[in-house]
Amino acid sequence: MAAPGCIFHRTLTRSRSGPHQASCPAVCRESLFVLDVHRYSRDQGSSVYFPQAVLMGDDLYDITLTDGDCRLRVTLDPGLNRLVERNVLQPGSTLRNATFTPAMAAQLPECTGVSGEKDSYRLVKVEVTDEAGGEEGGVRGINVGSDSLPWFGQTESEGSLLPLRANRSVFLPLWNSVDYSGEEWREAPPTDEERDEEEDEEHRPSVTVSELRDAFLCGHRSVTRGTVRHQLIVRVINKSHLMYYGKPDRNCDCPYKAVLEASDQTGSVCVVMWNSVCLTWYRCLKPGDIISLRHYRVKQHYQAEIDDIEISVNSRNPAARISILPESSVSPEYVPPVPTYSFYNSEELSDRPNGDVCDVIGLLTFSGRSERIRDKDGRGAELLEYHWLRLEDGASNWPIMVKLFSTSQPESHNKLHPLSVVVCTGLKVIRAADRTDACYLTNTTYTQVYCTGLGHHSEMKYRKLRPVRQFLQWLKSQDDGQVLGRALIGGFFIYPPPPVSLETYMKERRGEPGFLRGAELQREVERLCYRERRTYCIQATVTMVTYSRRGEEDRCLFWMDRASSLSPPSTSSSSPRLSRSSPHPSPSSTPLSVRPPLSSSSSFSPTSPSSSVGQLTPSRLERRPSRKTRKRKQLLQTDTPKKRHPRVTMRPEPNNKTVILFEASMEFLENTNSDEGEDEEDDTSSYVTAPLLPVFPLVAVETLPMHYDHARKEDQAGVVAMGGKATDDGGFDFALEDYYTLRLKALSDSVMVDVVFLPHSSFALSPPLHHHSNTWSSILSHGAFSSHTPPPSPADLITMAAQLANQRLVCVLEACHLGGAKTELILSRAFHLTV
Repeated sequence: MAAPGCIFHRTLTRSRSGPHQASCPAVCRESLFVLDVHRYSRDQGSSVYFPQAVLMGDDLYDITLTDGDCRLRVTLDPGLNRLVERNVLQPGSTLRNATFTPAMAAQLPECTGVSGEKDSYRLVKVEVTDEAGGEEGGVRGINVGSDSLPWFGQTESEGSLLPLRANRSVFLPLWNSVDYSGEEWREAPPTDEERDEEEDEEHRPSVTVSELRDAFLCGHRSVTRGTVRHQLIVRVINKSHLMYYGKPDRNCDCPYKAVLEASDQTGSVCVVMWNSVCLTWYRCLKPGDIISLRHYRVKQHYQAEIDDIEISVNSRNPAARISILPESSVSPEYVPPVPTYSFYNSEELSDRPNGDVCDVIGLLTFSGRSERIRDKDGRGAELLEYHWLRLEDGASNWPIMVKLFSTSQPESHNKLHPLSVVVCTGLKVIRAADRTDACYLTNTTYTQVYCTGLGHHSEMKYRKLRPVRQFLQWLKSQDDGQVLGRALIGGFFIYPPPPVSLETYMKERRGEPGFLRGAELQREVERLCYRERRTYCIQATVTMVTYSRRGEEDRCLFWMDRASSLSPPSTSSSSPRLSRSSPHPSPSSTPLSVRPPLSSSSSFSPTSPSSSVGQLTPSRLERRPSRKTRKRKQLLQTDTPKKRHPRVTMRPEPNNKTVILFEASMEFLENTNSDEGEDEEDDTSSYVTAPLLPVFPLVAVETLPMHYDHARKEDQAGVVAMGGKATDDGGFDFALEDYYTLRLKALSDSVMVDVVFLPHSSFALSPPLHHHSNTWSSILSHGAFSSHTPPPSPADLITMAAQLANQRLVCVLEACHLGGAKTELILSRAFHLTV
């Protein structure tokens, strides 16, 4: 029992004046800390707990709070769900002015944290403070022993945590509905207390797949309507991801299913695991395992094109009996066939047709950040989590690009660091009908991922196949330093690259919504959930172009169109700025009505009466100390700069240049992992800038790709993962540090939109395909500099920006909400509109 002087006791005991008297809200003026956030889907009875709330969406959230003395679980009012959906309220957040209302106690007596009416509360109003965990005495300080803190209102905790406002036995992961979440999902098979007495004898099936199929299709009642008790021995060939079917109109406490493709020597069959069987067996079973099944039902296969069967395995009616059998324990004449694989290398994939299913192995050299897209158009649809992988196998100069969605293997996805050897099975080829340069692979229902660091490769049958051995031979010839030079993690990435002509782009976009007005774009961006990615189109003109370097945004080059520019906002923000311009701005509202001081060595005269080019330079007293112990790189160069070579973040010992790759390949024999590396930085001079002009959003840390640092791989992975923490002082080596910002003025309603433009990103992440004249028009339509000529210097490009004045453009914007107040808007293409 918590001490009577704790914050919860002082605040919440006042909310109830008596067991049968009206209850009133309680406001906590002191700081509370969020320990955990749990998501689950509501059921038919959930609305009882929220009599005055509008239940929008299927999700509910339980929040675990602490005041430092004890813990309390409360339910978030559905009206506050957006705080979680946009990753504002998260573990580690500090809450102030939290308003609680007493709620009907959940009808789950075994649920930890609920011990009667007085302990059941709903959080209906709150202020969330960012980054409070770093404060002295903050949540980081109490997180160390948070599990030992008592629960408010009870003497001890009993059992597992369960949802407070729905009859569900498990929680969902926060960011997708495919992975499992919680300790209830068993990693090891249960002990079989009902083993056969003749357990030492060889196992023989009492029925085969073909016999079951024939009996069912012939209508034998013992198979069609009863429980089949005969032992079936099959091998798991493929395993699907978890499928969650919980809906507000269903009360199933564990609404999961998973499908196994299994076979014996007589044929193959689908085995469907239902509900709590998934909790017990999903993580335990893997392709290649031999299993014994008893007490199951045979049903019509609901997806088969012709009459076929599936085996239904449930926890009751009947309670299925499952066990994993060592191959040596099965009678040799009944050993099921082993799984087959269809490995293709990067050269062979170029000839595979669209939709073909294949397996690949490669060295991971780029691991993109986690993002989400909607399964279906419209609000309320399920969000699917994915990230991009770039695999190299030495068979060609083209990498294998994989758009990898969740596969119910969160532990594997968390280990997908660059320089890992990755095997993906059950991928399908995606190829545009009229484009030969845009082939990539993505998931099927049965996609599985295996990577170094978890011991997968030494257990799987594929390790002895010829394509795998050929890849390992190539891997042995690779040098760690050379691979590290091109290994990247995170950052904005788009693939396949959009077309370079407006006509082709609009043809591919057929059937999708058309152009948005500026205000409509603003509303759409505000609706995005955390890491949700969407593409939008607007018609606009460019009113300002700036060139900046990350961390040095107070030193920039800029061009501004006086005729159509407006005053910038008074404060800078990392979220996109959308502001309405006045049709006839007064001179006092034009940023260039007061010219910033220009350095004589790097100033530019106006290129036209209606535009200006300048450099922002701060006074000496306004110089900010560098966060990194290095010299700053020179921002401007009078000559065209030489192309930057990738920097290496780790140097192996001179006597062993393949430490990481060698140990990664060794996992095919035994499970080993390496963890060594060092970081190096370079840099140059210093700059000065700007009073107040211009103001534009800073580029987010998540936007720029990082050079992979093997010594800090966990920190880098934490930045790019869902719910990861991105800090400006992480000290990471970014592959791209300079970027352009364009201020767009929507033609429809004059709303201003600030967008980031990365014309050099394609050099780092994909093979060079761009060949053009490096004018602004060609750079914007290709989304990148030409790969066949040196790129123009930033000074030259800003000087040429006057070409954009009064040009009508069709702008393709990639939006991604990065959490909290940060939303990324990237200009991927801009096409000149001639009509």
